[in-house]
Amino acid sequence: MPGGVSSPVRAFRAVGGTPPFIARGAGAHVWDADGRAYLDFVGSWGPLILGHAHPAVVEAVRIAATDGLSFGAPTAREVELVPSMEVVRFVTSGTEAVMSALRLARGVTGRPRVLKFDGV
Repeated sequence: MPGGVSSPVRAFRAVGGTPPFIARGAGAHVWDADGRAYLDFVGSWGPLILGHAHPAVVEAVRIAATDGLSFGAPTAREVELVPSMEVVRFVTSGTEAVMSALRLARGVTGRPRVLKFDGV
């Protein structure tokens, strides 16, 4: 992989050194393929607020996985969690989200143009 990692945000060439290959994680720690432990200050950039392999998260995923993981269609659980789901548009990228927002803004206002600022 260029830069030794799967994302340019995490490219080690920018900070020097060689990226470790992580084998596992538990709590606030990760272990590389050579068994060295590291304190994980990154936490997957936010989503691992409970740490790696938190027992409650592992159990919730295990239970959810018994019914399947991803369907591409609404589920009863989603409707329970988001009662106003009919006004939510699910998209797969930031680009698609912006395109949908622009389309909505044009439709609601009836105006064909959008003002965009660039720079400082």
